[in-house]
Amino acid sequence: MQRSWSTGRIELPNHEDRGRAAAETADAEAADVALAASGDTSAFERLYSAHVARIHSLARRMVNDEYADELTQDVFVRAWEKLGTFRGESAFGTWLHRLAINVILGQRAKIGKERERLVGEGETLLKMQTGPETPELTVDFEAAMQKLPDGARKVFVLHDVEGFKHNEIAEMLGVTAGTSKAQLHRARMALRKYVDR
Repeated sequence: MQRSWSTGRIELPNHEDRGRAAAETADAEAADVALAASGDTSAFERLYSAHVARIHSLARRMVNDEYADELTQDVFVRAWEKLGTFRGESAFGTWLHRLAINVILGQRAKIGKERERLVGEGETLLKMQTGPETPELTVDFEAAMQKLPDGARKVFVLHDVEGFKHNEIAEMLGVTAGTSKAQLHRARMALRKYVDR
């Protein structure tokens, strides 16, 4: 965006300028990936800075805040180790996101998360505390998501927040697509109950 001093108007960049800027950013990221893969730590730091917020947000939503920092670091350690396997068939951010999901799911047992199955999980959802009733109109959605059982929260985040399809979620979590759909439904109902409190 530039200001034309002769007319006093603000001139917005056209579509070509925005497209060129996006291509330059993608080229810079591709160059950083290549440099980081060859051992350039400064290039990897730039990649880290560009993606850490998104990965931390994903970790925070899939587990609780207590483990999000540690898991974010684990994701970037694994990315550093696996950078040589990145083939460039997709954007680096897409590859990193998939790697993050795999690391987070893999670390679930390490951080003491019990893998919950659908059997009995409906009961857990019904027992979910909704907090004190107050006349306030604000709802802490992040807190509501953290109260969901492990499996329901993961499916909710992967489907409704990250945009994965049920067959993709099923493959990632080692469940059927029907299980994914059922978990999503239960998560939505529990969240609706929390919001309606």
